[in-house]
Amino acid sequence: MWREIKDREAGKTRPNSFKNRVSSSRISNLQLSNYKDVVSPHRGSINSLQVDLTEGRYLLSGASDASASVFDIQHATDFEGGGEGALIAKHKSLITIDKQHQNGHKFAISSAIWYPIDTGLFVTGSYDHYIKVWDTNSTQMVINFKMPGKVYRTAMSPLATSHMLIAAGTEDVQVRLCDIASGAFAHTLSGHRDGVMTVEWSTSSEWVLVTGGCDGAIRFWDIRRAGCFLVLDQSQSQLGRRPPVLARSAVSKVSTSKALSKGQNLLGKPRMPQKKSGGGNGIKHSPLGQVPAKGYLKQRLHPGMLSSQDRATAHYGAVTGLKITEDGMYLLSAGSDSRIRLWDVESGRNTLVNFETARLQTSKPIQLATAQDSNLVFVPCMTSVKAFDVWSGKTYVTFRGHYEYVNCCWFSSQDQELYTGGNDRQILVWSPARLISNEDASPAEDQDNWSD
Repeated sequence: MWREIKDREAGKTRPNSFKNRVSSSRISNLQLSNYKDVVSPHRGSINSLQVDLTEGRYLLSGASDASASVFDIQHATDFEGGGEGALIAKHKSLITIDKQHQNGHKFAISSAIWYPIDTGLFVTGSYDHYIKVWDTNSTQMVINFKMPGKVYRTAMSPLATSHMLIAAGTEDVQVRLCDIASGAFAHTLSGHRDGVMTVEWSTSSEWVLVTGGCDGAIRFWDIRRAGCFLVLDQSQSQLGRRPPVLARSAVSKVSTSKALSKGQNLLGKPRMPQKKSGGGNGIKHSPLGQVPAKGYLKQRLHPGMLSSQDRATAHYGAVTGLKITEDGMYLLSAGSDSRIRLWDVESGRNTLVNFETARLQTSKPIQLATAQDSNLVFVPCMTSVKAFDVWSGKTYVTFRGHYEYVNCCWFSSQDQELYTGGNDRQILVWSPARLISNEDASPAEDQDNWSD
């Protein structure tokens, strides 16, 4: 570590490279924290965790006892003496909304997410068929949406500047988009043939939504158009990682220069040979989505009808988890078939990365997390959490600390900390090992400063 710092001071290491090396070193040393403890007030399994995307300070949790809580993970509520004179920082809930609240949920909260650009709002989805938007300052419900069935997962785009939509996956076959601005449903997305267990917005476009259903299908939607534009098929594959953009552009330039040197026409396209019928008339094959009619008229099928006819599957069973990498180029999926797959978003193909055998839950959605450089994916595997190398599929490290099944995990890129929640009602913190103990730590005076 000191060598890295000296190289940085001497200018031998670039700032970004130094940052990445320090982050990788901290991630490789993750262990159950012995100086930070999140005191869970929940009396049911933890189903959802998220640290806010603006300050990286507040942890939101949702549990099956119909309660949601907010914790300040940067400033401890109090301190407690540990072994060898060390102090353990206790982080107790600042806000807890449960069944006793006048507008609280009646059944399990399956999803709890922050409003992406402001800690003044958060959203909860529940098995009581409601999605509710809460004001953090007043702890009062602002808007609620009545859904047609149990709510499995909700998501909001971290990039959105043109809309305030909550994507909801429920027992119903349709994906619904709830508009916070109007308090009504924007529209529905039809194509799945069974309930939708997980939804995920793209990290490269505010208009692209990815959904995974109980029918084993993963569908990509452009919410400005009818019908999905891509259905992933596990039988369509490509080997390994896509070559970098710069390398591909260099290869294309070389091939272009060779073509020009040979005098080839780059704009000219070869014409496909036409098959002749028995009468000798040339008939062109109609492209996908066009049905030949009498004479020269052709009828184009509606895109929504086309997508509903596509029965390709990504998993042999329900899709229980989705996570898009930070650059938006790859998608990780988990299924009830206990398979983890890595997909190339551009081509829509399975990259055939062989993730080591892992037992996954089959009855409920799980929450995946990735490290900030997207080289590691954290997957709840029964009573443990495994960190897999995204490109090789090998197990990097296994985190064991929960006594029952783990349902969710969230990686905080600001502190390189991992938060996990499970059926044992505990929220565990996995932190890098401390080199210097903070024996003189004292409770810091700080007030909540929710965004207005």
